[in-house]
Amino acid sequence: MDNCSVLHLLLMIFIMPGWLGGDLIISRKQQEIRSSKASRGSHLRVRRGWIWSQIFVEEEDPTPRKIGQLKSDYDTGDFTTKYILSGEGAGEIFIIDEYTGDLHSLQSLDRELKPFYILQAQAINRRSKQPVEPESEFIIKVQDINDNAPEFINEPYISSIPEMCPTGTTVIQVTATDADDPLFGNNAKLIYSILQGEPYFSVEPKTGIIVTSWSNMDREAREVYLVVVQVKDMLGLNGGYSATTTVTISLMDVNDNGPTFQHNLYTFAISESAPAGTTVGRIMADDSDVGLNAKMNYSLEDLEESSTFTIQTDPDTQEGIVILDQPLDFESKRRYVIAVEAINENIDTRFLSAYEFQDRTTLKITVTNVDEPPIFSETSYSWKVLESAQIGTQVGTIYARDTDTTNNPIRYSISKSSDTRQIFRIDPSNGTVYVANRLDRETAAWYNLTVNAREIRDDQLSSSVSVLISVLDVNDNVPTLSQDYQPYVCEDTQAGELIELISATDADDPVDGHHFYFSMIPDKHINPNFTIRDNQDNTASILARRSTFTQHDRTHYYLPVVIRDSGSPILSSTTTLTIRVCVCQPTGHCPSAGVEAQALALDLNMQILLGLCVCLITLAAELLC
Repeated sequence: MDNCSVLHLLLMIFIMPGWLGGDLIISRKQQEIRSSKASRGSHLRVRRGWIWSQIFVEEEDPTPRKIGQLKSDYDTGDFTTKYILSGEGAGEIFIIDEYTGDLHSLQSLDRELKPFYILQAQAINRRSKQPVEPESEFIIKVQDINDNAPEFINEPYISSIPEMCPTGTTVIQVTATDADDPLFGNNAKLIYSILQGEPYFSVEPKTGIIVTSWSNMDREAREVYLVVVQVKDMLGLNGGYSATTTVTISLMDVNDNGPTFQHNLYTFAISESAPAGTTVGRIMADDSDVGLNAKMNYSLEDLEESSTFTIQTDPDTQEGIVILDQPLDFESKRRYVIAVEAINENIDTRFLSAYEFQDRTTLKITVTNVDEPPIFSETSYSWKVLESAQIGTQVGTIYARDTDTTNNPIRYSISKSSDTRQIFRIDPSNGTVYVANRLDRETAAWYNLTVNAREIRDDQLSSSVSVLISVLDVNDNVPTLSQDYQPYVCEDTQAGELIELISATDADDPVDGHHFYFSMIPDKHINPNFTIRDNQDNTASILARRSTFTQHDRTHYYLPVVIRDSGSPILSSTTTLTIRVCVCQPTGHCPSAGVEAQALALDLNMQILLGLCVCLITLAAELLC
């Protein structure tokens, strides 16, 4: 029934004539009208009004039949009163006998489509055509029968609960509806029951709430339950309708199982030549749980034995991956026996003790032998030799051995690509390296040799090692001036004035660095023109000992310079500097043409002047003659 129909019905209850005990009650308005008419004269009769009972029609009855009677108390039975019907269904579903007021239904009704009909009745005088009674409204109710089966809504029903949950845990609620009238009898009163799923589950009969009735449901034994729930109307009595639905209930995993190794011993073999990081093998502890509850960590328990290996958990398969962590040597250790433990990552002591969340097994790893090349006593060799070493001088000895049980003899050789000048040689039988050619540190200060060691028998396996030889310096080079100095002295130079600052160089490389000493050649006579002052910092100053140098007197001076180093033995050299006399510019700078060009220009000017003088004298003599 929609809202408008309900409102209309309520208005009718308060406005239209009502009924009490099946008889019509005269409305207050009608009484007032009739009292008014009575007051006008005694010849007017007071009418009591309509007389009818509440009318019901049972649904789904296709037989035309009388369902009630509408009658005015003014009707005397002489058929002078005519009854007229209008409203919902009038003339099609409902008809009225215009003489008797009998009301008939003509067709089957469906309460679920329309639960009541609102109609209007009139009573008029056939002769005068005037109303005997005012038009009145009444309702025909369609009475419900149980013609609808209950239906489940919100299907499908799917739920999940943790395994091992306690009895009485709520799983899900199923809901059914019935289109029949819930206010009439038991037609729409529903009750729920379990057809399939006991003894694990039960259902609350009135609410449809499914709860657990078994506390030891184990997901590892059974993961999914299909519970069939039946709903019946008529409170489950015979003759009612029913419907069923299937509820899929999954058990969610809890951590109620610990890891378990299927074997007490796992054996693996690995070659001694395997590099660190090589996977030795995989082991697996089974865990009946899933997801986070099945995650586990592995550990190696024997620390001394297990230091050579590590174990990691594969995040996808939960396998324990045994990995080589350190190099192996068949000759020193051929077998490892290690205890392995697997333990759950997430422990739930509600179901198991902490001890039950772990298991142990034994890991046996066998190292297999490999014919290995010779092994050098050192990973690399570094030696030193004086550059003055004579041919045949021993530089050092390389040692390699065959670590295999056969212990084959070794022969040594120097790779030609690393010693193209054949500066060194090696004894092939004992690995001693000798000087084979003259050394010169100033030519080559380092030699990087590659020495090969090869087994004489079997597969002639070989290996190589790097030998770095440093050539040590000896004092075998004399010091020299660091550059070609071109000193000059200005004509107006004063005594004690600096002429040139000189420095020296040496191809040697002493450990403490260079220390040079500068001096003049020892002589019984002191040089009157210049002197050398050693500055004690590997430089020396050439100073003038007198003033006023002129090109007229001399254009060049020669000054020998003695340079000594601090090596052992001490070496020295003597270099003669040519000091030129220059007519310097006011800034003290000697023109770039040099002193020789100036002297040449002076000689040329003198010759020109002399020539002009001769010409003038000759011309004067001729004029006098």
